[in-house]
This record gives sequence, C-alpha cells and structure tokens, in this order.
Amino acid sequence: MSEIFQTGLASVVLTLLTYKIGLLCQKKTGTPVCNPILIAVILVLGFLSITKVSVADYQMGLDSISWLITPATVCLAIPMYEQLQILKRNLWGILAGVVCGSLSCLGIILLSCLVARFDPMLTISLLPKSVTSAIGVPLSELSGGSPAIASAAIILSGIFANVLSIPLFRLFRLTDPIAQGVALGTSGHVLATAKANEMDPLIGAVSSLSLVTAGLLTATVFPLLMGLT
Repeated sequence: MSEIFQTGLASVVLTLLTYKIGLLCQKKTGTPVCNPILIAVILVLGFLSITKVSVADYQMGLDSISWLITPATVCLAIPMYEQLQILKRNLWGILAGVVCGSLSCLGIILLSCLVARFDPMLTISLLPKSVTSAIGVPLSELSGGSPAIASAAIILSGIFANVLSIPLFRLFRLTDPIAQGVALGTSGHVLATAKANEMDPLIGAVSSLSLVTAGLLTATVFPLLMGLT
C-alpha cells in the first residue's frame, strides 16, 4: 500500500475525496460542527491507521499541491480591494483590534506554556497557532519548533474559529461586521476567513486584512519572545 502513495496521485485523490465527503456531510446536516476539513483529517488519519501507510509516505505525495497554499492566501486580497473604501474608514479600529488580539493570543499561549512547564520546542511550535500556515509553520521551524505540531495547532485553531464563531457572536451579542471580521481573521486565519466570506463580503474583507496584519505582527514579535521560552 505504501508503494501506491509514493507515486503522489493516491495522496491527492484521498485528500480530495475525504474533503468532498466532509462537504456532503456539512450540507446534509447543516451544522457547523461537521466541518469539511475536520472530517477530512479524521478520515485520512483513520485510513492511514487501518492501512498502515506512514504519514511520511502520505505527505510525500502532497508536495505537488502544497505550493498552492501561499498563492491561495494572496488571493484574499480580492475581497479587500472590493471593500477598500470601507476598510479605509475603519482602518485604525481594525488595526487596534488586530494588535490587541494578536498580542493577547501570544501572551496567553506563552504564559500557559510556562505555567505548564512545556518543553521550549513545544512552546515555540504553539506560539504561531493563530496565523496562517504560510507564515506560522516556517516561523516555528526556523526558531527550532516542530512543523508538524505547528501545522496541527494552526489547523485546529482555524477549525475551532470556523465552527464556534457564530455561536460566540450570538453569546456575546457581537453584531458589528467590522468587529466580527477582526475577530475571525485575528484568531482563525484562512479557515475562519473562509467562514467570514460565507457570512458577508464586508466581514470577509475585514477578516482578510486582519489575517495579513496579524501574520506580519506575529512575525515581528515572535523573535522577541524566544528568550522567554
């Protein structure tokens, strides 16, 4: 079975097939808990466990599509351009929200890891969990963290933000589209931004701007935190 995955095609087919199953489940149930990415991850892990195919062999076949992550992130500039005038009017409020959200996220993660006495490698891997993988994974790897742990933390953060966003907005009565976009983009990167685009074009545009700003801010502050891990 491992030999089949070394060709590359099997990994791509498995990934797309499980994601399609996730989409069908979400459409059938109508609940955000049935997140397509989460379902795909569970199905892929289950398949690899049953067939005894190593994760390394599975990942080897995905190199052909992994490079799409960065250009896909750049495409988020399109909704930003379409809502440019509104973004300009609310720029300082958006930036203030992103700065507070990013710094508080980094601070809480760092403090939690220190209290729990986590290994420095694990702490470094978890710190960039709220930024897009195109920024967070290289940032963690270059600083001595684990790319695998960083990827898992980033994906889970995005899934939780995607699934829990609407219930939390209702709970805290957060109805302003600007505030919703800042919350989604700052805490859940691309996956939450996808949810934002489903909710409203303006929320999606604000989330896209927040995503990029949070990534740049995290990349700037991240080296300063290395001495505290």
